Amino acid sequence: MNAEICLKKLSYTGVLYFATVGLDRTPQLRCISAVHFEPDAFYFFTARGKDFCRELLLDGQVQILAYTRYKEMIRVFATAAAVSEHEQKKYIDMIFEEQPYLANVYPGSTRDIGIVFAVRDMRIEYFNLGSNPIFREQYSMGKGKIRQKGYEISDRCIGCGTCVRGCPQQCIEAGSPYRIIQEHCLHCGSCFEHCPVQAVERKTGDNSANL
Repeated sequence: MNAEICLKKLSYTGVLYFATVGLDRTPQLRCISAVHFEPDAFYFFTARGKDFCRELLLDGQVQILAYTRYKEMIRVFATAAAVSEHEQKKYIDMIFEEQPYLANVYPGSTRDIGIVFAVRDMRIEYFNLGSNPIFREQYSMGKGKIRQKGYEISDRCIGCGTCVRGCPQQCIEAGSPYRIIQEHCLHCGSCFEHCPVQAVERKTGDNSANL
């Protein structure tokens, strides 16, 4: 698995869920299917008069979520930016060609009310609940930066095995200290809650920047 394959999987899902912060600072969620994918980026269409467009122009930060039929969750953290003015028509026409239903929504020249945004620099989280054990990993594309998440076991570990007994995915290995196999971890926090000596620490993610 890698970032490029994640983008390909996103293109197969049909609908992406875009989360933004509203103009009144409340959480907002939209379903967007007017999307064109390329190997290292994707482009989406909305109308300039929508609050969604205003939110993107004001801040641009989005979280984008898709869930496949195979129980795979793919989440993208990125900043969406409007495509340059001289490229707008090219991408609008491309999206309308790939998504014929849009001609019913914006017939003829009414598509000119639209604007296309690009997502290029991104952090991607892949989380497969359909595999045994579960599998999760992060990837970056462009200038996207990986953010550390989940838990790790510090040198305060006394080797009692309490964390192993309470782990749903049995992804903790004995050692000095014990070790969490990160790609199989649910991030549920059971080890964190039950460790008798507080040896389990939550990763801070301080290296995340905004992506």
